[in-house]
Order: sequence, then structure tokens, then C-alpha cells
Amino acid sequence: MKAFIPILFAAALAGCAAIEPGAPAVQALDAAELGLQDGGIAWPSEQWWLRYDDAQLNELVAQALAGSPSLSAAQARLHMADAAVRGARAIQLPRADVNYTLTRERFSENYIYPPPYGGSMQTDNSLQLKLGFDLDLWGRNRANYAAAVSQQAAAQADLSVARNALVSGVVQSYFNLQNALAQHDVLQQIVKQLGNVASITRQRVAAGLDTEAEAKQADSAVSAARVQLSQAATNAGLLRNQIAAMLGAGPARGAAIQSVELDHAPTGLPGSIPLELLGRRPDIVAARLRAEAASSRISAAKAQFYPNVNLSAFAGFMSLGLSNLLQDGSQTYGVGPAISLPVFHGGELNANLSSKQAERDLAIANYNETLLTAVREVADACTSIQSLQQQAADQAASLDAITSAYEIALQRYKSGLGNFVQVLLAQNEVQRQSILNTEMRARAYKLDAQLAAALGGGYGAAGAAAKATP
Repeated sequence: MKAFIPILFAAALAGCAAIEPGAPAVQALDAAELGLQDGGIAWPSEQWWLRYDDAQLNELVAQALAGSPSLSAAQARLHMADAAVRGARAIQLPRADVNYTLTRERFSENYIYPPPYGGSMQTDNSLQLKLGFDLDLWGRNRANYAAAVSQQAAAQADLSVARNALVSGVVQSYFNLQNALAQHDVLQQIVKQLGNVASITRQRVAAGLDTEAEAKQADSAVSAARVQLSQAATNAGLLRNQIAAMLGAGPARGAAIQSVELDHAPTGLPGSIPLELLGRRPDIVAARLRAEAASSRISAAKAQFYPNVNLSAFAGFMSLGLSNLLQDGSQTYGVGPAISLPVFHGGELNANLSSKQAERDLAIANYNETLLTAVREVADACTSIQSLQQQAADQAASLDAITSAYEIALQRYKSGLGNFVQVLLAQNEVQRQSILNTEMRARAYKLDAQLAAALGGGYGAAGAAAKATP
């Protein structure tokens, strides 16, 4: 009998449903081919926004991290993944159930029950303890557990993705607001200057040096600048509301944000795109973990092609009549295996396997896309920062030159040597260059924040620092 069991088992395996080979799997991109090189990321730190030395910004970020609905949603998804891990682990453990049934019925006189039971009303009782354990010979449950663990880790990384997106959004909107407030201040100065020019023009009209046409042009320039001033104020108000919403607060919180000077943007660029980016970008980590989870589900799908063996045992009492239930003679017990052998499922198993393989290919494709996006974002930020440094120098020189030209034109106009058109043209260029100057100062901060987010926003920074500590 013992020699017959392996033969029977081998015959069962031979009768299993056949696994179709399927299409070749999608391959993950090679990081080295994308230009990533060995080397660590010196920054950003976990709280990278502290490098701006702005207490108001620090307070806004802290409030956003404490009360944002987007983080609450990501936390809920993490809790779901935690529950899935607990469920996948529980399947691998033995199970125990206690069942009690009670049925009041009349037994047939023409069935298997002899007199006096046939034709009588009886109470059928059953009290049993049942034990079951899936041997998981082919690793299906272990593969599903591995997939759940990978999904759990991916959900944890997703929480960091949401955190980084929130922090980056608050910081970018904050610098946009500071830019809008700075432009508002510039336009206030422009309106004042244009008002002075209009006053000079009216004096010249009164002296017969200019006509009413020049006076109307001067008044028109003041009105146009006031429209731009109003637009800047509206833009600032909208940005205040945007920040307040990201903080999970009302408009009053945004209205309390004060104007600050943006004159000392941090500097520093990585020499090359570091290979460590793969582990410091939470979106890349999450995408890789989802690809791993998809591969584990393929292993689970393949295990369904093989016999499933469960061990079961039960012990309890069965009787007719309540009074007899717990008597020794009512004892019942048993033990034995339960074997399920897939032979023909009409292509269902192969269809399920193909579906899991497609999910893996999709996960790998998403990983590749995420990796390409990360590399591009770092490269774009570095290129923009390098370009901005030269642009800022040229812009400062241009603003100084046009400011001097405006002052000369104004003095000539006051003394009667110049005309209003020269003053107006110079003033328009001063306005354009002054606004561009504020935008460049804000852009330096925004690009620095963009690079920090592109490098992972501090994800894994604490762990990396701990590993580096001897």
C-alpha cells in the first residue's frame, strides 16, 4: 500500500491541467543605460524645506502634514494593505471551528430509519470541533502572502508619495504667493512712478510744453498699471486660498500669510543623476514593489494547476434527542486528507495565469515609465537651475541698465529736453524687467524645491543616514 501511494501521486500530477507558455515578459529598464551612476544623494533631508530658513513656511508645512485629506486617504489605503497581509498570513495557519446544529424533524417510515424512529418526531443534534490545514505543497498561499507583503510595502511608499506631493505643493504655492506679493509691491511702485510722470505731464501741458494727448497717455498708463496691480492682488488671493485648502483649513488661514523676501536661494546640484535615486524616490519603490507583487501572483496562479491537499479532522457528538448529545456513545471523530486535482477547467486556469502575467507586464511597464519620469525630472531641474544662474546675472544687469535709462529719460523730460514717448517706453521696460526680476528670484526657490522633490523629497533619508553611521 505504501509503495502504491507515490505511484498514485505521480499519476495525479500527470493528469493535471497543462500550463500554456504565454508571451515573453516585459523587461525592466537598466538604470545604467539611463545614465544613473554610483553615488549617494547628499540632500534632501527628510525635512528639506527647513533649508529655506522660513519659519512661516515651516509652520504651513507642519499644518499641512497634520491635517491634509490627501494623506488621510493614503493612510486608509495603507490600512487596507495591512489587513490584506493579515488575511494572507491567516490562510497559512491551521483553522479551528466549532459547529452546533439542531434540527427538529419527522423521520420517514419508508427510509433508512427503523422503528421506533421511523414515523416519529426527533431532535437531531450535532456538536463538533473541526480542524483544517492546507499543506500548500506548491506554495500558492506563500506566494499570495508574498504578494500581499509587497503590496503593503508599496502602500507605505504611496503614503510617502502623497506626503512628498503635498509638501512640494505647499512649498511651490508658497513661493508662487511670495512672487505674486512681490509683483504687487513692484506694481505699487510703478503706479506711484507713473502718477508722478502724469503730474509732470500736466505741469508741462499747463506750461504749453506738451499737449492734452500726452496727458491722456500718462493717465492711461496709470490706469493700465492699476489694472495689473488689481490682477496681482487677485492672483495672490487665489494662491492664499489654494494653500489654505492644502492645509485643510479655511480662507482665513491663507489670508494670514505674510510677505517675505526671497533673496538667498540655496545652491547645490548633484554632479550626476545618482543610482541611489532608485531607492530614494518613493514612487519608484512603490512601482518596483507592485511588480514584485504581480510576479508573486503568477506563482500563485501556477500553483492552481497542481493538486491541492488539505488535512482535516473533527471530533464531537451526534445524537437524536437533546438528552443523549453529551453521552459517551454519541462521540464521533475522524481524520483524513482532502485532495483536489485540476484536470479540465475549460481554459479557466490558463486564462487566470495569462491575466496575472499581463498584470505583471503592466506593473513592469509602469515601473519603467516611473523611472524614466524620475530621471527626466532630475535632469530638467538641474538644467533649469544651471540656466537660471546665468539668466539671473543677465537679468540684474538688464534691470540696472533700463532703470538708469528711465531716470535719464525722466530728467530730460523734466528739463524739456526729452519727450513723453521716451519716458513711457523706458517706464514700460522698467515695469517688465522689474516683474521679471521678482519672478527669477522666486523661480530660484521653486527650482530648488523641484529638485528636492525630484530626488525623493527625503524619502529613506533617515534610513540611509542610519546605515552610514558606523
